[in-house]
Amino acid sequence: MSTVNPLFSEELLQHIWQFRLFNQQNLATVNGEPLYVVHPGELNRHAGPDFTGARLRIGGMEWAGNVELHYRTSDWRRHGHHRNPRYDNVVLHVVFEHDAPFHTAPCLELQHRIPKLMLKRYRALKESAAFVPCAPLLHRVNEDAWGPWKARLLHERLQRKANVLRGWLEQSRCNWEEVCFRAVAQGFGMPVNTAAFLELSFSLPFMVLARQRSCLPRLEALLFGQSGMLGGAFADAYPQELQREYRFLQHKYRLEPMAAHSWQWLRMRPSSFPTMRIACFAALLHNSPHLFSRLLETERLPEAESLFVVEPSAYWRHHYRFDIPAVRTNGLGKGTVQHLFINTVAPLLHLYGDYMGLPQYKQRALRFLQELPAENNRVLRGWAEEQVPAANAADSQALLQLKQSYCDTKNCLNCAIGERLLRGEEVWVCREGEEDDWM
Repeated sequence: MSTVNPLFSEELLQHIWQFRLFNQQNLATVNGEPLYVVHPGELNRHAGPDFTGARLRIGGMEWAGNVELHYRTSDWRRHGHHRNPRYDNVVLHVVFEHDAPFHTAPCLELQHRIPKLMLKRYRALKESAAFVPCAPLLHRVNEDAWGPWKARLLHERLQRKANVLRGWLEQSRCNWEEVCFRAVAQGFGMPVNTAAFLELSFSLPFMVLARQRSCLPRLEALLFGQSGMLGGAFADAYPQELQREYRFLQHKYRLEPMAAHSWQWLRMRPSSFPTMRIACFAALLHNSPHLFSRLLETERLPEAESLFVVEPSAYWRHHYRFDIPAVRTNGLGKGTVQHLFINTVAPLLHLYGDYMGLPQYKQRALRFLQELPAENNRVLRGWAEEQVPAANAADSQALLQLKQSYCDTKNCLNCAIGERLLRGEEVWVCREGEEDDWM
């Protein structure tokens, strides 16, 4: 008996069966009974047979029930299905290779009915060590094949981010301002202090923060104190004042600060230091006490971005860290504001529109992403080298989703481009004299 090809998975066999990517002419079971697939059934992602609700015509009789797929017929007993009542209603056993007698249900062998080109391309995808598995053909893919797929990828990414926010919304009993506070805090920490900023936001009861927003020094005392940065002795008068203020608030509200070592400082520009980001975050909360409401009211991107253009308090205009003077510091840069809109504001608006049944906010989130420039990072530079550039932030978010959720895991069967390549659909045009790089 030959060994199982490690590059041929039951997932591929499921895909072939689901989309009928096999030669159906004169289809028959291994016992010679004529077979016609009326409906392959629905893919079952839970325990039990692979497909449910299939409709088949076998030997002149129509059957309705479940379909189970295996690489080999003998896998049925090896997997213990003969002892599992979940598989009693299987009306067809579909295998790549028929290697043993089977008496439980009719059996269909597919190895001689599957296009060899599909198997070769699947093997090439699984063996590829390129930036993305299908890199050899990406430069030939027509732009028309990308449009709908990018739109779906962007929706997936927005939905994934919105689902996190939805959990916070439930925890806060539908306090949208609190969710906005936590989401913006997380955004201020990106990329290396994301977890620390999120921990800071959860270490501080939102109602305590809300009571102090009108007083910027007290707001800074709360945030810097909870961050763990007000421990020890200071030479400057301002951190000493914050320290005294925080001790009072800590005792009043029984606050427990974070560990100071939670914050990352290495290999970043001074303008991205945690101290500068916290100072700017405090200024934002002070200037826009009802930030989420203002975002809902602001339809144009430039006006919405202006809400985040803030200057920190006077001390931070000449310091990057406590007790260490600087000639001149910078507040939030334009790139940071755009990053916040891509990763925080757009998912917030998307969730609000979805949760409240107000599609105009989901449309606004999409419009903002289309108006914002594409991000610039290692992944997107990799896509550009493969001749798949991002025109705007909507594109860059879609391509990030594709790389992380499909290409890195070689989830090619669920990728619109990979799926069409496997089917052999001509989504690209070979130039004269070129051969298929995969063959």
